[in-house]
Amino acid sequence: MLRVLKPGLLTTLQDEGRRGYLAHGVPLSGAMDRYAHRVANLLVGNQAGEATLEMTMSGGTFFFEEAMDVAVCGADMGGRLNGSRVKNWCCFKVPRSGMLSFSYARQGCRSYLAVAGGFDAAPVLGSRSTYVRASLGGFAGRALKAGDVLGRKSPQERRCSGKTLPDQYVPAYHNEVILRVLLGPQDDRFLPEGVRTFLSATYVVTNRNDRMGYVLRGPAVKHSNGADIISDALIPGSVQVPGDGMPIVMMADCQTTGGYAKIATVISPDQALLAQGKTGDRVRFIRCAEAEAVEALREEQRRYREIGEFLQG
Repeated sequence: MLRVLKPGLLTTLQDEGRRGYLAHGVPLSGAMDRYAHRVANLLVGNQAGEATLEMTMSGGTFFFEEAMDVAVCGADMGGRLNGSRVKNWCCFKVPRSGMLSFSYARQGCRSYLAVAGGFDAAPVLGSRSTYVRASLGGFAGRALKAGDVLGRKSPQERRCSGKTLPDQYVPAYHNEVILRVLLGPQDDRFLPEGVRTFLSATYVVTNRNDRMGYVLRGPAVKHSNGADIISDALIPGSVQVPGDGMPIVMMADCQTTGGYAKIATVISPDQALLAQGKTGDRVRFIRCAEAEAVEALREEQRRYREIGEFLQG
């Protein structure tokens, strides 16, 4: 078991998301940075769908009541095991009565902690992900608090302590994020100059950013006939533009419908890049073709396979 001594700023259980319930108004949720979440699970020998702890901006302090193989991926939060520095993007053993602590993110915004076997939380609507706004899933439907105790499931026999991810699979987090987008579905609701502005300007992440969406600030994207549409579907990656012309990128906990015109959609492999962005970071959008978006997804899947093969070698 793992006991929470300090929870950090916002630490929740997240998995691959709650699929199949958008028509009922239930968001997807799940890990904001899908790549870091999946790799953390791979490093400890878990299936991709196991839950990890998603720590945001500032990590927690955890007491391990039993020895466990652990991996931490994503933002560098200066992890320390019993006072000694531990590396990100590797698997290491925490001994019984070990204390693992984290501080503020040095690079990036979100970090993922996986334990061998996975956390033992009851699925809600098929997922262990936490949707805090509805007190749904995860650990009592909320962020972790001091004193919480998390169980884990029995791990597989395979051990991978000491395995470090090769550098070519470790992303670098910068203060400027470039996001590939597919235009639409309502790009015809914008003036041609508005579309050009969207694809050429640099935007800044405002302090209105969370698991629901990122509000950006920069040159206004001009509509052709107002921002409002009849509400239709929203998914993570949708880029809404309200009347003030400032883009809003929807994230994992976004609502299922919205009434602002959507100029574009961020392709799924690039959504993890924005999930590691924080207030003050710069964002640029570049247009890509559908074939490029499909190839980016295939490349992401290839990376998972190669990492799995490396870890089994």
